Amino acid sequence: MADFGGTELDAFRAETRAWLEANYPKSLNAPMGEDDAPWGGRKMVWKNPDAKLWLDRMAERGWTAPMWPKEYGGGGLSKAQNKVLEQELRRLKARPALMSFGIWMLGPVLLEYATEEQKRRFLPQIVKGEIRWCQGYSEPGAGSDLAALQTKCEDKGDHYLINGQKVWTSYADQADWIFCLVRTDTSKKHEGISFVLFDMTSPGVEARPIKLISGSSPFCETFFDNVKVPKEQLVGKLNGGWDIAKRLLQYERQNISASGFGGGGGLSPVEAAKTEIGVDSEGRIADGDFRARLAAHSMDAHAFMLTVRRAEAESKQGSGPSAAVSIIKYAAAKMNQERTELLVEALGLQGLGWEGEGFAAEELAAPRAMLRAKGNSIEGGTSEVNLNVVAKRVLGLLDHQ
Repeated sequence: MADFGGTELDAFRAETRAWLEANYPKSLNAPMGEDDAPWGGRKMVWKNPDAKLWLDRMAERGWTAPMWPKEYGGGGLSKAQNKVLEQELRRLKARPALMSFGIWMLGPVLLEYATEEQKRRFLPQIVKGEIRWCQGYSEPGAGSDLAALQTKCEDKGDHYLINGQKVWTSYADQADWIFCLVRTDTSKKHEGISFVLFDMTSPGVEARPIKLISGSSPFCETFFDNVKVPKEQLVGKLNGGWDIAKRLLQYERQNISASGFGGGGGLSPVEAAKTEIGVDSEGRIADGDFRARLAAHSMDAHAFMLTVRRAEAESKQGSGPSAAVSIIKYAAAKMNQERTELLVEALGLQGLGWEGEGFAAEELAAPRAMLRAKGNSIEGGTSEVNLNVVAKRVLGLLDHQ
């Protein structure tokens, strides 16, 4: 859809603002905790029924995926209209209606690589939050070198048979379906990989949570034992999954970069420092060294967000995210680690609590966020691999033998 002119866009803004103000549940104005996150799917338990109401209302308009085509359940908005919608949602300080790997990663590649039948089957369900997806990429022996994956997929005539193991599968124990890389040709490395979709309730699928040092278990080991997958759930060409895998990783890294990882219970290092360290007679954080480090981090974070917005605008004007996303993802991981470390340092003794009385909930969240942030430089592609991508694909450098 072509972008509207000024008058039409003003009318769209007025209509959008009126609709959001009339339909956004006021009970969602409270801070959103991790257990409130609207992931959707068959296993979702809605603590606040209004969160489900908000999802249904937004999905009905296609605004959970506002720029996807209307024929697949999306909103069909232009870039300019989508920007207006984002601005109005921010003005209202609205919670996200849906958090979804289907929208952030799978949907964009289905739009590019899937058959028409696959698009009509899966995309509307993603928009409505009816299916929660997980990502079957990394394996115990295929992390940094993803193309070394060994999960085997055999052609059994009327179906595929999958055996193998994945690891670090985010929320696999909560997911309904998985988009999975499998090996369909053992004689080739990159050219022997295919991209398949299947139900996590299929016989032979088992997900085991991995408890992290932070105390939470968002990651899982996932096992496949003679899992039957219908052939119509192969996306793209047989042995052509590597191109889809690379494309999806670009969208994943773009999303990670745009979100900035988050964490820390909503408490900022500045707020914590003013409370715990105190301020001087001019209202500045009393510790000059900490103040200087915090100022440097804040400037980097502001410059980073401006860069993210520019990269998003460039990707929407072209053919999707570029390899430059790897630069942003690397920076996002580094800055989130710095931010959570500054937060714990600012809290002092109040940042050392793990449980029990004497600590506010946001203080207990801080050390967990700091420990969780250590994984930022691994998930979505390790920082080292991302730097190699930058060297090869962005800077055009050659390997030195």
